[in-house]
Amino acid sequence: MKSFSIITEADARGLEPGSTVTLTAGGHVTPLAHDTLKERRITVVGAADAVSEALAPAFPVRRVAVGADHTSVALKARIRDVLRQRGLQVIDVGTDGPDAVDYPDIAARVARHVARNEADAGIVIDGAGLGSAIAANKLHGIRAAMCSSRTLARYAREHNGANVLALGATLQQPEEALEIMNTFLATPTTEPRYLRRLAKISQLERTQ
Repeated sequence: MKSFSIITEADARGLEPGSTVTLTAGGHVTPLAHDTLKERRITVVGAADAVSEALAPAFPVRRVAVGADHTSVALKARIRDVLRQRGLQVIDVGTDGPDAVDYPDIAARVARHVARNEADAGIVIDGAGLGSAIAANKLHGIRAAMCSSRTLARYAREHNGANVLALGATLQQPEEALEIMNTFLATPTTEPRYLRRLAKISQLERTQ
């Protein structure tokens, strides 16, 4: 793991997207480097501010990737249309028909858009939401949470920095699912103690 006493914008541009570096005690991250680190989703261990910038989910949310398996096509379409009516950019990864598909494939498509910073947030839907959350969480940098209430959606974002919402189409009525989605997308992650914990979650991704 590379170590720096100061990280400049040029240093940040030269780092591998999604990588992790160490900032020495008393080290400094320049303002321009903060923006580049966030853009490239680079984790800086040892600098709370840089970690916050790199790991906090994007806010406000302007681009959303959505996907659903064959059990959840109608709910996905409703969510997609509502988001587009609000002026958000929506990346719809499918599926759009009754033929059976495997939820890990759909969840992975959504998660990749978020991990590559092509979407600010993701929404994955299957019958219960659990399988899609598990699958999405296998991708580096993804924190997917299955939320069955607005309270859980708020906690998932505010406390845990979730960047992908998993919904269970058989567990909620469409209007309830929309309320959960609205809470999720409208809640930022800003408190330093929660951001510090995201860095520890990120470190776990690199352990066996």
